[in-house]
Amino acid sequence: ARAMSVFYGDGLPSRAYALSENPATNFVTGSLAETGRDLDVAVNGKGWIAVQGTDGREAYTRAGDLHIEPTGLLKNGSGLTVMGEGGPISVPPHTSLMIAADGTISIVPVGQGPETTSQVGRIKLVNPPAESLVRGDDGLFRTTDGTDAPADANVRVASGVLETSNVNVADAMVNMIELSRHFDLQVKAMRTAEENAAASAQLLKA
Repeated sequence: ARAMSVFYGDGLPSRAYALSENPATNFVTGSLAETGRDLDVAVNGKGWIAVQGTDGREAYTRAGDLHIEPTGLLKNGSGLTVMGEGGPISVPPHTSLMIAADGTISIVPVGQGPETTSQVGRIKLVNPPAESLVRGDDGLFRTTDGTDAPADANVRVASGVLETSNVNVADAMVNMIELSRHFDLQVKAMRTAEENAAASAQLLKA
């Protein structure tokens, strides 16, 4: 939210409205936290994980808290289907699973040994230019022209970790305190202006 001054003709901006907007996105990567869970992945550096948005279109996120539905579909923590390079990824029953740095998913089928490891899909990883992405109200990113970004073989993921928030807690707290102080100051200034106006009105009546 930000204050937008209101101009009246050639006068001064004596009033302001509060407007909510999404002025920019911070694309700085967060640190990686170890979880030890095979289905937890984090994009290592720049890049995005492709998912299917609720509108059916391909969208992009860095949230890698994945899980497998009873139907076998691979989804993230928000319940969105993870996309492979050929469509949604489906994982058959298995005894173990591994996600490689390039997003390739390998499993050992139920009832078989490690020597029967097979690949079941590859997570679509993309890295379109930041200026070509727009953030939606659902928190997902999509290309500005509505097309699907191509897979990028240079994007890498780390398994067994999740990316933490890129927000600097100390800076955020300082900014919040500073904004709160400014708000209090503005309220006091408006109260003083009202008192001065009331006093002036009394003088004019006398």
